[in-house]
Amino acid sequence: MKQKWRPHLRTIILAMLLIALMMPLAGLFFFRVYENQLIRQTESELIAQSAVIASVYANEVRKAGVSPDRLGAVVPVKADGDARYHPVEPELDLAVDMIRPRRPDASALAVKIDPVFQTIGKLLAPVLKQTQDVTLAGFRLLDPKGIVIAGGDELGLSLKHVDEVAAALKGDYASVLRQRVSDEPPPPLYSISRGTKVRVFTAFPVVLDGRIAGVVYASRTPSNIVKHFYQERGKLALALAVVLAGALLLGFLVTRTLTGPLQELTERTRLIAAGDREAVKPLMHHGTSEIAELSQGLLSMAQKLHDRSDQVSVFATHVSHELKSPLTAIHGAAELLRDSGDAMTVDERQRFLGNIISDTARLDLLVRRLMELAKAKGLSADGAVSTVGHALATLEPRLIAAVHINGDADLPLAMSAPNLGAVIGNLVSNALRHTASEVRIDIEREHGRARIAVRDNGSGISPNNAARIFDPFFTTARDEGGTGMGLGIVKAMLEAHGGTILLGPSSHGACFIISLPLAA
Repeated sequence: MKQKWRPHLRTIILAMLLIALMMPLAGLFFFRVYENQLIRQTESELIAQSAVIASVYANEVRKAGVSPDRLGAVVPVKADGDARYHPVEPELDLAVDMIRPRRPDASALAVKIDPVFQTIGKLLAPVLKQTQDVTLAGFRLLDPKGIVIAGGDELGLSLKHVDEVAAALKGDYASVLRQRVSDEPPPPLYSISRGTKVRVFTAFPVVLDGRIAGVVYASRTPSNIVKHFYQERGKLALALAVVLAGALLLGFLVTRTLTGPLQELTERTRLIAAGDREAVKPLMHHGTSEIAELSQGLLSMAQKLHDRSDQVSVFATHVSHELKSPLTAIHGAAELLRDSGDAMTVDERQRFLGNIISDTARLDLLVRRLMELAKAKGLSADGAVSTVGHALATLEPRLIAAVHINGDADLPLAMSAPNLGAVIGNLVSNALRHTASEVRIDIEREHGRARIAVRDNGSGISPNNAARIFDPFFTTARDEGGTGMGLGIVKAMLEAHGGTILLGPSSHGACFIISLPLAA
């Protein structure tokens, strides 16, 4: 059956984040672009007005017959473009241009103003005043030396030390953004606009016969963006409707793909925990592939728990044989002690009590080993990483003293140090119980895995027993307290981590070959 396509949870979350981010970013982008457009519009208007005033001023200078040596710097002729046209484009940008401090104050010069330019300034002063009344812009008319000859209250003072004026006196148009200084506080709503806190300054050079005849220095505060927003309130209402629609869509996506399925899954979990087997069925709506996988994992977990219960029952049946002998012995000894009365000698009573204690200790050992075996079979690879060196550090000192390592003890293995230590500890402990005095561990890479050979110099394993050493409860040292589950625990732990263990060939003692995945 073809699996139904469902979006990934991360895809849904990413889409929701993008939608959530786009709404404020779109508004911010619109705000900044529109505000910057107002700056450009203001500069463009100042350029146009300055060009007209510059033309009038240049004509007056020509009529006055000012000689070239009384003009300013020579303006080089640009080789590119049509010589008949000299377009000046607005170039200010709020996102790029630095907002400079307020304009420096005009300074006094020791030299006198050229009377000719002073006369021209007085002639054009009414023109500047009328233009300012209509456009709300401020104008200063400067002579070739940068001295104010018309406009404002700075007549006779120099502005040539101002950056934009200095550039214009060399023949280059210049514009800057400066901090706006006002005696009145701005309205609260207007204060949100960055553009209302700046003033646009332009310095337009007046060129006459290839030389600087003066500068038209203009300034104006840009139009307020809040006012424009009010004028465009219809479009803003449409934008608000789009934002609300996006928010509703976001809510629908969250409910449809996340909230609803997770609520249903939570209710199913509660029913399964209460023992309702009917609740172990697919959800009505999964929403995303991750939730579908989670639901399937829940069903699989419930089934595995049921299977595990059955396995425990079967395992208990097999274990009962191992427990029956010591229980029978304890029961018999206890009955004899109860029924003998004073007829039993002290030595006989002590012997029966010793048997009871010995069988009780064996039962305790069997139970502990059974718990270790069950735990080993229930392990899973958890992504932990360790080395043989780390694993040895978890062992008892007497076991560590018998071990010698050859190879890379720091090779990263896909198994935790406690689990790997339990594996090596079981093998070393078995070797020491079978007359070994030394255990050598050889470590090497083999086909992308770790090959660990554990060799000892003990009595070894007979060919008849070699095929059964990993079977539960098989032991050749039952009289010495062996349970026959040590190697079974080792094998179960290794298999849970994707590893294997085999009995390798050995001329003397025993040799176990372990294969484990390397850590990624």
